[in-house]
Amino acid sequence: MSPQRLLNVSLGNEQDVVLVRQRARQIAQLLGFSQQDQVRVATAVSEVARAVCQLGFGARAAFCVCTVGGRQLLEVAIGARPDARGALADDALVTAYRLMDDCEVEQGAEAGQGATLVTMRKWLPSQSWVGPARLAELSGQLAKDSPVANTYLEVHQQNRELASALAELRERQDDLVALTRELEDTNRGIVALYAEIEDKAERLRKADEMKSRFLSNTSHELRTPLSSIRALAKLLLDRMDGDLTQEQERQVRFIDAAATDLSELVNDLLDLAKIEAGKVEVLLAPVLVENLFRALKGMLRPLVDDARVELVFDTGGIEAPFESDEGKISQVLRNFISNALKFTEQGAVTVSAFQDPVSITFSVADTGIGISADNLQLIFEEFSQIEHPLQRRSKGTGLGLPLCRKLAELLGGRIEVSSELGAGSTFSLVLPRSFTMEPT
Repeated sequence: MSPQRLLNVSLGNEQDVVLVRQRARQIAQLLGFSQQDQVRVATAVSEVARAVCQLGFGARAAFCVCTVGGRQLLEVAIGARPDARGALADDALVTAYRLMDDCEVEQGAEAGQGATLVTMRKWLPSQSWVGPARLAELSGQLAKDSPVANTYLEVHQQNRELASALAELRERQDDLVALTRELEDTNRGIVALYAEIEDKAERLRKADEMKSRFLSNTSHELRTPLSSIRALAKLLLDRMDGDLTQEQERQVRFIDAAATDLSELVNDLLDLAKIEAGKVEVLLAPVLVENLFRALKGMLRPLVDDARVELVFDTGGIEAPFESDEGKISQVLRNFISNALKFTEQGAVTVSAFQDPVSITFSVADTGIGISADNLQLIFEEFSQIEHPLQRRSKGTGLGLPLCRKLAELLGGRIEVSSELGAGSTFSLVLPRSFTMEPT
């Protein structure tokens, strides 16, 4: 900090306090401070000068410009003479702390020879810079324009400053009133919007309940006739009522296939309705990966065409059981594997498991047609299917993957998918090794 002295003012009586206030305002104006900052500097300096003078006559006020880290500030140091006694008035120090950017008070040995020294600082405006030439110009102007302490004129000036401050305060108050009214109008709009949102949310909740009830009731109503159709088709195909012609057998197989597809759709709809209604329970039990994979291999073996696709299971050496619902895990993996077999014409479908300290991951990787990045989210939407010749040949319900995602969430896990068009896909079920029931 390199000080450049501007002016010294002796403080011997009340008129000197008025003079130092006038000088502080004059210096602040010459240094480019705004009107408000000029008033702040003048008020802080006069209040501290008044308090120091009350300790005894013989005080001095020194004005200088200091450079700190590439910036400049106005520094005003007001000190009482060494034999001054007593303490500064608190209200003067509070004013200085509030109106200036920095204020330091030194008393006793700190200030030297038992004196009291108050140092106040305020940063100069960014556009103002006081070099040696400017400093000489300011010092000359201060020496030339030396004001005469005039209490009447100073009171008049303070009244003008007060009137200006009150006018500005009035404008700000009017702005605040206008802003308050605007905020009140906005708040009323927000309250109305919240009410509308709550109303729509209630309608959606009721619509969701009605949808779940409709799906559940419809699924139950369709199951019985579909089971009858499938049973009758099986009786005909088993020649229980006599032989069938080749055309009759072909037609009956169409009926059986259509009934089977419709049964799958009904079962998926019913499962979705149960999950959304919160009526699906998680049946926790120890799950062994080897047993789970053995059961899946037995169930899905009839779907595998060994001549073109190989179905591989890799337990990853996991022997310790983990806690979860084996039935729901099997349902998710069956869907993954059946989809992989549908859309893999050549290569392999690999079912693998691996674990870390907190989770276990089941992955189904294939070498099939793959999925483009644009369609990775579409496949998890209900009744959504990707256009592809294999898709048209292997028509599905469009509910399998959405159901898998809901089942994974029910088990406290998630579904992950990575795929590249023409290079295959990998669907993963990530589950916690220890199931924690979510609070309801």
